[in-house]
Amino acid sequence: MAVLAGLLLILLAAFPWGLLKSTIEARLSERFGRTVTIGSIDRLDRLSFTPTIAIRDVRVPQPGWAGSGDLARIARVDMRFRALPLLLGRFSPETIGVSGMRLALVRTADKRENWRSDSEGPGGGSGPDLTGLTIADSMISYADAKADRSFTAALTADSVYGLRVSGSGKVRGSPVRIALSGAAIEGAGGKRWPFRAILDGPALGMQVRGTMAAPLDTHRMTIDIAARADDLRMIDAIVEAGLFGTQPVRLTAHVRRDAPDWTIDTLKGTIGRSDLSGRLTVRKRDGRTKLDGDVVFGTLDFDDLSSDEGLARGRALERRIGPKLVPTTRINLGKITRTDGVLSVTARRIVDDAKPSSLTWLKGRIALDHQVLILAPLQVGLKTGTISGSVRVDQHGGTPEPLVTIDLALRNGTVAALAGGADAIDGRVEGRARLTGTGSTIREVVGRSNGRIGLIAHDGSLPEKIAALIGFDAGRALTAGKGSRATLRCAALRLDLRGGVGRVDPLVIDTSASGSHGAGTVSFPSEALAIRLTGAPKKDSVLRLPGSVTLGGTIRAPSIVIPQETKSAGNILKAIGRAITGRQGPIAGDANCAALSARALGN
Repeated sequence: MAVLAGLLLILLAAFPWGLLKSTIEARLSERFGRTVTIGSIDRLDRLSFTPTIAIRDVRVPQPGWAGSGDLARIARVDMRFRALPLLLGRFSPETIGVSGMRLALVRTADKRENWRSDSEGPGGGSGPDLTGLTIADSMISYADAKADRSFTAALTADSVYGLRVSGSGKVRGSPVRIALSGAAIEGAGGKRWPFRAILDGPALGMQVRGTMAAPLDTHRMTIDIAARADDLRMIDAIVEAGLFGTQPVRLTAHVRRDAPDWTIDTLKGTIGRSDLSGRLTVRKRDGRTKLDGDVVFGTLDFDDLSSDEGLARGRALERRIGPKLVPTTRINLGKITRTDGVLSVTARRIVDDAKPSSLTWLKGRIALDHQVLILAPLQVGLKTGTISGSVRVDQHGGTPEPLVTIDLALRNGTVAALAGGADAIDGRVEGRARLTGTGSTIREVVGRSNGRIGLIAHDGSLPEKIAALIGFDAGRALTAGKGSRATLRCAALRLDLRGGVGRVDPLVIDTSASGSHGAGTVSFPSEALAIRLTGAPKKDSVLRLPGSVTLGGTIRAPSIVIPQETKSAGNILKAIGRAITGRQGPIAGDANCAALSARALGN
């Protein structure tokens, strides 16, 4: 038995590896799904358990979907490997020398990669445990239709200068220069392997410095990244994290990778005028990406989270359809199919184009699980008061549009804060919105929603002239002093929405001088108003106009239409006659503000 074992070891040490040429070609052909050819395989030594072989004229054709030509052509590969691990089915190279290599890597828009078979998943495993690497006269080209990036680069490696990659390309149509350098692999055994990568262009720049646990082991590394870009989407073309268009970006991060997980310990930077910091952990489990992180904005301008093109589209839309209250924020999760996680977001200060905003701060927690996103708890600070509640976006099961549930409450607000600082009318404001609808944007959801919206203003004041007009008291409106004020006892509004059309039930404005009632609708997404207002003073008037007015236009651009019969000379003469005779009709009484509040807010 010992003799047989010795003979087998001698055979292994002296094995003519060229005899396996056909077997290796067949295995590679099966791996790539097309015919791979090798010119020759020759053994360069005579007797060793770490033999050295020369492989010449290797050709791997492109798959038909990737175009014509070859994926790889290699003039020569010299390789020393350990023979004994082959008995256990493991191939373990020690040194590799490559010359005359041409690689043409392709990824299509549907994520097909020509260096992988269709049945092969994303790459795994660490880099080879090499003690030596030389590369000469070699080029690599890469074209990625999915991420809209491409480059062509020269590769060299030796024991003096280490690994070098140098070339140029494009990212989203913008030119970039690329360079990568790493220490010589010879003598690096057992030590961390330092490397540096640079990508530089007018619209995108990235610098990466770090170390790998072993040479070329990209699955165990620690890196520091500094990036700048005209738009966050430019960085996304490299990292592929589903990022969106923004104003110019500058970011730094300390990153660790322990495959398959990534950990961003410290993230700092700016997006436009907004500054941020945070952390993020990305874990791969059961074919899904799990996120856990925190992002804190010291200052946040929401316009910084849109690109110039996005802002221009928004301005063009506003010019075409007019200003709108409900935003067009996109909430479709159709493309987020394999990502789950929890992200906490805080903005300590919110500004609007470098000016104070009616919103002052926000804090929220986003949880995503199988295309169900829950934003809760959500808190948004106003100059006075807060908005709090939750938003649920449910698109599980592959539905084309999500079902969205909005439940928000306004507490301790003021009319002035909601009106952007206008102080002609003031008072405390409470509100509640409970809506459910489908759509890919918030505006679409509200435009198709069922539910209710309620507002109650109370304990405020308004100019006496406006209070008189609410009660159709023309006499007091004409004689009211410039600075005189009336009390706003309460103003209540409730909209019962069905299919995006809100029926007013009720609309009551009650002041110390007058009372007014409204009936009609508010229609979304157009935000069109169609409300008829009637009113009466709380005292006899010198000149009281009978009739009504119509509130039209939109929420952000309302208009008041006075019917012809109300403003006609005959109606005015009729009002004068009633004033003379004392038959002006009933006066308004005080409204039950507590009951109106309960009705509006659904308490």
